[in-house]
Amino acid sequence: MRYTKEHKSKTRERVLEAAGRQIRQCGVQGIALNGVMAAAGLTHGSFYAHFASKDDFLAEAVEQMFLDSPVSILRGDGKSAESALGEFVDYYLSPEHRDTRVSGCPLPFLAADAPRLNENLRQRLSKGVAGMAALIAGHLSHVSHRGKGSVGEFASSVVSEIVGVIILARVESDGIRSDVLLKSSRDQIRNRLGLSN
Repeated sequence: MRYTKEHKSKTRERVLEAAGRQIRQCGVQGIALNGVMAAAGLTHGSFYAHFASKDDFLAEAVEQMFLDSPVSILRGDGKSAESALGEFVDYYLSPEHRDTRVSGCPLPFLAADAPRLNENLRQRLSKGVAGMAALIAGHLSHVSHRGKGSVGEFASSVVSEIVGVIILARVESDGIRSDVLLKSSRDQIRNRLGLSN
């Protein structure tokens, strides 16, 4: 049976979303193609109908993880710059985002593994970081932020800080201290971005 391009595209997206969930849970090294394909409702044999190689598949999965992450909030959908930035920071530095193991930004999950990833995967992560910073920078030109240096440098600093905060909030074993870290960082970043608290 021949499938339409739309059907094949939706099936491919389902596989990439399943891969993203498994990467978040097990890391890139722990991904099992059989498990990913089964989670997408497909057989292992159909993998090569959608992807040229496992490396290509993993790189595309990382890109899909960024598309399915809180970064999508920054795309705005008609919201003001202040609203998009505020919603992004509030969700990114929330207990919900800290606690998820099947969704969320790929950076806190993969940053520590980056030196062990192949060049293609590292480039996809780097592209995701640059994309996030560019979206933040685009909004910064519409708010009265308190950043130093260029808008791009400030946006990159914000990305570095929020990713680091989530990583440390996940490390903190005391839930109350972790919540305090998230809240205080969220308030500080909102203040520097010129957002009302």
